[in-house]
Amino acid sequence: MKNLRLPCLFATLVALAGPARAAAPAPAAPPPAASVASQTAAPIPRMELVAAIEKPKDAHAPAEKDLGGYLMVYFKDQTHSAYLAISRDGKTFADINGGQPVFNGSDLAEQKGVRDPHIARGPDGAFYLSMTDLHTNGQRAGSRTTQWERPEAQYGWGNNRALVLMKSYDLVHWTHTSFRLDKAFPELAEIGCCWAPQTIFDEVKGKMMIYFTMKIGRGVDDLYYAYTDDAFTKMETKPVRYFWFPYPDGPLSDDVRNAHHVIDGDITKVGDKFHLFYSSKESGTPGIEHSVSDKINSGYPIVQKRVDPETRSSEAPNLFKRLGTAGTYVLMYDAYGSGNMGFAETTDFVTYRNLGLFNAGEVKGTNFNAPKHGAVTHLTLDELKALKARWNVDLSLD
Repeated sequence: MKNLRLPCLFATLVALAGPARAAAPAPAAPPPAASVASQTAAPIPRMELVAAIEKPKDAHAPAEKDLGGYLMVYFKDQTHSAYLAISRDGKTFADINGGQPVFNGSDLAEQKGVRDPHIARGPDGAFYLSMTDLHTNGQRAGSRTTQWERPEAQYGWGNNRALVLMKSYDLVHWTHTSFRLDKAFPELAEIGCCWAPQTIFDEVKGKMMIYFTMKIGRGVDDLYYAYTDDAFTKMETKPVRYFWFPYPDGPLSDDVRNAHHVIDGDITKVGDKFHLFYSSKESGTPGIEHSVSDKINSGYPIVQKRVDPETRSSEAPNLFKRLGTAGTYVLMYDAYGSGNMGFAETTDFVTYRNLGLFNAGEVKGTNFNAPKHGAVTHLTLDELKALKARWNVDLSLD
């Protein structure tokens, strides 16, 4: 998520109302206006930021056979806010709020803007939403008086220090934290950035693992992981580096530093293997690369081979499975060199069929375009129907 040039917003969450999942009771009064993106159209159902959520008695992650649709989160540079779209087939997506943000970044982030949204479901049935707390145009927006919070010469581009963590069981009521790594871990006082957080459940540890891009000072961007508390409000363990390109100690020139940057890790368990996709630019043009390990957070070999079909710059990979298939996966990525999202399909992780760019290839939006740095997870058909009804989304579910 290193790039200022493209829209990279954090897709925010939706409201489920239906018998399929036990949900927290609806509040007697409408939620505060500050908890959601302001609306100019007719009033719509709002999601609510709450201090705590209670796990419903029957909450659990659905089996794959019970899944019936897709949920996409994304963001845009223009608003630094989060958006959400739904799909029945993983090919045609409809934004639930007509292409408008669902959450304002200014309501969620210390820097008054969010980027790089990711959403995943845990084994407890909850949805875990994480984003970068960073407004790349904060000075112009009036939220600070300097281009960055700290000097770029000392800490590099962006140089944020916080991640946004959110959790919900019903896609209506959300807990929310902007978690400052340097305050939680004094040894990270000189953190240069923390970007593009994602989550996955570590079956060995029995904990949600959060992983992200981080560097110290104006050093090299590497990939780190930590474990969160069950409420998803903080990291309980200090971040540990799990993937990087080896580089010399000491000060590095810009050329050497840039050639060793690794950003935007995406980990998916397929069978008994863990597939890591990431973006690097050791060849000069940032692209998506792939590595496989038996372990969730170690043992990934360096395989410097670009797998996405783009010839221009790309980053922010996200892998999701095609429902109803034995093993077909879609690799989504931010093709920021083309100002759009790109897609490719694979069954063997060796060959990738180019699905084209968003709205120009096989994956389309009915009411939005040019999503940036997003992620896709699965929903049950009942959850999909509830979102469609609650937000009055024009999308066929046949």
